[in-house]
Amino acid sequence: MDGDDCARISADVLDRYRRFSLYNSPYPAHDDACAIDLYPASNDGLSPVSGDVVETRTVRAPPKPYAHEEEYLVLIDTGDYVARILHVRPEVEVGDSVEVGDRLGPMIRSGFFAPWVGNHVHLGFRRRDQNPHRAGGSLPVVADVSVEPVPWDGTGTVVETGETYAVLDEPTHPAPGDRWAAVAGDCGLSPVALDGGLAHYSRGGVLSPGADGRTVSFLGHPVGTVAGRSVAWDSFDVVANGDRITGISLFAGSTPEFGAKLVCPDRSFAAGESVEVEIRETDDPVRLD
Repeated sequence: MDGDDCARISADVLDRYRRFSLYNSPYPAHDDACAIDLYPASNDGLSPVSGDVVETRTVRAPPKPYAHEEEYLVLIDTGDYVARILHVRPEVEVGDSVEVGDRLGPMIRSGFFAPWVGNHVHLGFRRRDQNPHRAGGSLPVVADVSVEPVPWDGTGTVVETGETYAVLDEPTHPAPGDRWAAVAGDCGLSPVALDGGLAHYSRGGVLSPGADGRTVSFLGHPVGTVAGRSVAWDSFDVVANGDRITGISLFAGSTPEFGAKLVCPDRSFAAGESVEVEIRETDDPVRLD
């Protein structure tokens, strides 16, 4: 991680996880990609940084029936910055030195994220002269990998369901294990990789360069204009088989388990069901933040 005004996460670090997202969260630090969520293959909270543990503490989180009663903050001095890690119950102690990939402890379900979100390691960075306990004003985070936009026509078959979500078998990853990919939006001249909760969180982003100032479309419908790398979503509904659903969880992935994740706590889908997703204009969009 380096840079005067951002923290970069290298490919060597990201390749230890199966997917990541800079925007798919209501947590304020994600609004402008000042944090990244990293999803390991197991429930081990793997350290995304090397450095010395300078503090572990219990912090308050919104109480949710599906969430752990306590949330934890682990602070690691990387030499350049102080890394803030959440959603891991620490089994490390102050004074311990850790390397990238070391186990910090088990991940927990937190009231900071929604029930359809899988367990993950939340990572943000503060300058060493900043208050490390605050998230506001954290450094922008850059995932230092190329993310391939994957076209999708909005159709697929349900391959996994939960109480609040359904996963489709489409789109498929073009080369699992070899490179990162994300569902594509259309930016006029070229496709761009999309990230975030579309559109149940008010903002998402693009993981492709050169999109600043351009209008982004998804499934043939304009969804917002890129400002820097962020997108304030326009007013629209995500519709699946004719019914409005909460939205779609977008992320960058590198494994075969790549298909679109429908967020649908108020609409159930059955395994094997064929689904067609559309975008429709509305004056009353679903917003959870």
